[in-house]
Amino acid sequence: MRILLLSDVADKALWDYLNRSLLEGVDLVLSCGDLPSEYLSFLTCFTHAPILYVHGNHDEDYAEHPPEGCICVEDRIFVHNGVRILGLGGSFRYKVGSNMYTERQMQRRVLKLQGKLWRNKGFDILLTHAPARGVGDQEDLPHRGFATFNALMDRYRPRYMVHGHVHPQYAALHFQRERQYGETTVVNAYKRHYIEL
Repeated sequence: MRILLLSDVADKALWDYLNRSLLEGVDLVLSCGDLPSEYLSFLTCFTHAPILYVHGNHDEDYAEHPPEGCICVEDRIFVHNGVRILGLGGSFRYKVGSNMYTERQMQRRVLKLQGKLWRNKGFDILLTHAPARGVGDQEDLPHRGFATFNALMDRYRPRYMVHGHVHPQYAALHFQRERQYGETTVVNAYKRHYIEL
């Protein structure tokens, strides 16, 4: 299964210039947030692949104008062709606003999913906006990762964790597209990236 990952910056090659070859062979699209609703809606016109998304910390407008034709997977497990995707969007709370959480609030979100996690026997992809703690995050509060995500990976050992939020220019020389955390490949989806499952 070829999966297109998107996050944080609308790719001009897809939106402005519509290079359709970038969508060829794509079976699933995963958005990690902070993308214009119109961008995701636009892409539904040029791919038959389902587009799943979680909210980024800047996606307040999704409440009134969600991406049309796309599927929100916040706080749920969505199964596509046997692949189980768990969605937990938002970032660490650094000011008043929606789509931002304390560590304890994120823990509570996961606790509410225990029945779904048990029924689905875990998940294959953890789809988030923020990174996990110490795995591609940064020390400043806005870009800190959630330790709750580390605990999820420790327990369920998904094949992938896909996140955004940390842009290459923030990380300067330390930006890595992919990292390994135990048995899980952690991917920063910034702009556009592909994985095979």
